[in-house]
Amino acid sequence: MHFPLNPSVPRKRLDVNMKDGQMQRGQQWLEELLKLSAIPSTVISEKQEDCYWMTIDESNLTPEQIAILVGPDGHVLDAVQYLCNTVLNIAHEQEEPTHYTVELNGYRIRRQQELRSMAEYAAEQARMTGVEFELKSLSSAERRQVHSFLSECEDIETYSQGQEPDRRLVVRRR
Repeated sequence: MHFPLNPSVPRKRLDVNMKDGQMQRGQQWLEELLKLSAIPSTVISEKQEDCYWMTIDESNLTPEQIAILVGPDGHVLDAVQYLCNTVLNIAHEQEEPTHYTVELNGYRIRRQQELRSMAEYAAEQARMTGVEFELKSLSSAERRQVHSFLSECEDIETYSQGQEPDRRLVVRRR
């Protein structure tokens, strides 16, 4: 449904409609990328609190195709997600970027649990020792997740330092 620019239509509805269009664009872009990669699959999109979660349907993929798309340590899936976020936000530089998470075969869910455990461990170490604790080898999306996990801790703060590819997340007591 399209809402024309009309003062009687609440602005919030226009934003919701625009965001739903961004979710569809993300889904179509990812499906086209998979098709061009000779690994055609459908993508199921779901709106989350702070991003669009796009799950690649693995039901028609072979284990080899899944392994190729995830890649060693999730690097290929990270690259696909990075491309998705970059390409789909190119025309929206002035606006708040839309974040897309690309999931396949439960990788992101497992990785999110690992990141939460790492964040909890880093926070405990910082609390116990009073020394800054560095988390290395995280993608920018993973660093953002750890920042988010630990943002609720009143006694802990996080920041990133360094330059890619050696950017690190630092956890310390306030």
